[in-house]
Amino acid sequence: MSMQQPATNKRPIITDVNPKSPISEAYRTLRTNIDFSAVDEQLQVIMLTSAGPGEGKSTTATNMAVTYAQSEKKVLIMDADLRKPTMHHTFSISNRRGLTNMLTGQASLDEVISESHIPNLHVMPSGPIPPNPSEMLSSKRLVALLDELRQKYDLIVIDTPPTLAVTDAQIIASRCDGVVLVLNSGEVKREMAMKAKANLDHVKARILGVVLNNIDRKNGEAYYYYYYGESKA
Repeated sequence: MSMQQPATNKRPIITDVNPKSPISEAYRTLRTNIDFSAVDEQLQVIMLTSAGPGEGKSTTATNMAVTYAQSEKKVLIMDADLRKPTMHHTFSISNRRGLTNMLTGQASLDEVISESHIPNLHVMPSGPIPPNPSEMLSSKRLVALLDELRQKYDLIVIDTPPTLAVTDAQIIASRCDGVVLVLNSGEVKREMAMKAKANLDHVKARILGVVLNNIDRKNGEAYYYYYYGESKA
């Protein structure tokens, strides 16, 4: 496993740099609500997606993973957005090797996971962007990889592409314990949100809830995230 030194990254993680902010508290509320949504069962692999691009899913995935790591959980965040990956930028790590190398058998697990500057949080970047993301994610290798990761981590957070853009998110959702749908309250239309939910329902994904982004712009905070239970998803 590669060791990542602390770095000043281009995408500050609010739960890391300002853990006492209202936004960070909202992420901790998200963590708590997810935990309470499955009291009698373990949610170990959680996927985040959105209806369309630019709704904040990668930011939500990152901060959610950090809040779990801050609660002494051993966490891995996996960048499964094989079209527009961002995690290597967020954590200032190399994307030369990652998930795609694992799925093609070109690298070992230790070679594609980096320690982040945040205790308890490891990162698996996407790796080189492949010509056939959907086919790659449909492979049995992904199932085997997740099974292996379940033995090593308390929580695996997976960032995926928007569900209305490509089928990748639906493919991954069928292999996860739960899905969090991220929506920009000021941008997403109701019919797009319902279509995104229908796509996930089609593969029998368990939708844990919806994060509404950018609810309150009046008091100077750029983003707010709220969690709603399954009945409102």
